[in-house]
Amino acid sequence: MNDLKTYEGGCHCGKVRFEAKVDLGGQIISCNCSFCSKTGALLAFVGADQFTIRAGAEAVADYQFGKKSIHHQFCPSCGIRPFSRGTAPDGRQMYAINVRCMDGVDLDALEVTRVNGKSF
Repeated sequence: MNDLKTYEGGCHCGKVRFEAKVDLGGQIISCNCSFCSKTGALLAFVGADQFTIRAGAEAVADYQFGKKSIHHQFCPSCGIRPFSRGTAPDGRQMYAINVRCMDGVDLDALEVTRVNGKSF
């Protein structure tokens, strides 16, 4: 299924805003790694051409850990992490969007895949 729809979203205080073309019928991930389990993120992955920061690009703070291959972006004012950026296995730039930060999404309607990130 490739049902791309444009969504807007952002952090809690509104300083960081984004727009993304996402297929919410695709794979939505719940990861149990030390970081994702503590933040409660539900992730949808998109290519860089499907993602735009609309506000707050200059304000976004960055956190990395472990192999430091993913840039976990967060708002320094409210602390919310609406997205992360990194490189897909095929070398393309990609974004992992926290679906919980997207406006107007019915989280109960999503099919969520659990991933054992602790094993990576």
